[in-house]
Amino acid sequence: MSSTTVTRGNLHESFIMAVPFTPAALSSAQTTSYQTCAVQGLSTSDIVEVLGFTGAQTTGVATGKGYVSANNVLSVQFLNLIGTALTPAAGSYLVRVDRLEGPAPTNAA
Repeated sequence: MSSTTVTRGNLHESFIMAVPFTPAALSSAQTTSYQTCAVQGLSTSDIVEVLGFTGAQTTGVATGKGYVSANNVLSVQFLNLIGTALTPAAGSYLVRVDRLEGPAPTNAA
């Protein structure tokens, strides 16, 4: 609990959205690749988690971390697990967005 009466670090809102995304191909040399897509309303202060693809993902591809690289721009990490040229599946990716009520605290005190 905070040592003052000011609450810090609370979530203002948290929601899941289906983001339409058509990723580019991964070469055989790429083990990871960050790719971007436009998502109206995202802010660089948002905390995002890519939950995964809603259908059958391409064999050998996994989704990794996600972050908001600029306002309205989602960056998603794709992992090439088998080392041959692959293209991640196109379609809806589920993304969880957390918005803080204020600035994130720097400690738990």
